[in-house]
Amino acid sequence: MRSNPRLVRRTSALVATLGLAAALAVQAPAQAKSDGGASRAQLAAAVKHLDRSVAFAGTAWGVDTSAQQVVVTVDSTVKGARLAKVKDAVADLDGTARLQTTAGEFRTFASGGDAIYGSKYRCSLGFNVIKGTTRYFLTAGHCAKSEKKWWTSSSRSTLMGNTRKASFPGNDYALVQYTSSFTNYPGTVGSQDITSAANAFVGESVTRRGSTTGIHTGKVTALNTTVHYQGGGTVSGMIQTTVCAEGGDSGGALYDGTKALGLTSGGSGNCTTGGVTFFQPVTEALAAYGVQVY
Repeated sequence: MRSNPRLVRRTSALVATLGLAAALAVQAPAQAKSDGGASRAQLAAAVKHLDRSVAFAGTAWGVDTSAQQVVVTVDSTVKGARLAKVKDAVADLDGTARLQTTAGEFRTFASGGDAIYGSKYRCSLGFNVIKGTTRYFLTAGHCAKSEKKWWTSSSRSTLMGNTRKASFPGNDYALVQYTSSFTNYPGTVGSQDITSAANAFVGESVTRRGSTTGIHTGKVTALNTTVHYQGGGTVSGMIQTTVCAEGGDSGGALYDGTKALGLTSGGSGNCTTGGVTFFQPVTEALAAYGVQVY
């Protein structure tokens, strides 16, 4: 079922201020679905239960709006007593949540290599954006939090721009302003023209482009996902997908045709065996910085 864009934008703002559990009370239907899906009160209670009981690295949970169920995902590091604790927490929810496992570890995808280069990390450009006559690009907050300048290559001979703002953890987006000497900022992702931004919906077929692994496709499986990354850093309000990604793909674009959807945050697995990948909704970043795609 396609989400109501106005309602999703309102929900994104509520997530930022009230948390996922409170936002679910607005997003989810007031009554349980006829096919047995949970009510909004049950979903909100389920999220609160998970937040209290199993909020450790390697866990994630979001809402499958097509089934009105909380999807709990654990990576390969969650085992033994911790895995048992997650299973018990899901069992306590009596069908309001379901558990799935994924290979690899939930981690952010910053790496050293090509594409947009900082002094320590290589990441990926997400979307070119504009405010008035000033040009910027969006990328991942965990990349730009520690990088003040970005170049086109590892030799750092051509400066692209300077980080103006970055948000991580909590969110995972950043704004980089192009230098006046850099003029190559098309409104495309590769050869795909981007004309607007939109909110993802469960079941949507999506495409990701990143500097390490190029173009890959998959589907949206949950929304408003909270992720606890290995090594620290919890983000919320993420788009959960089956699209693969690897180190260096961080910040790269998630899109559906001409619609910009998200920025690559992190996940598990790789593009050989697959995995789960999480994306920062781009509409939230656009609203936070007062910019727009073109």
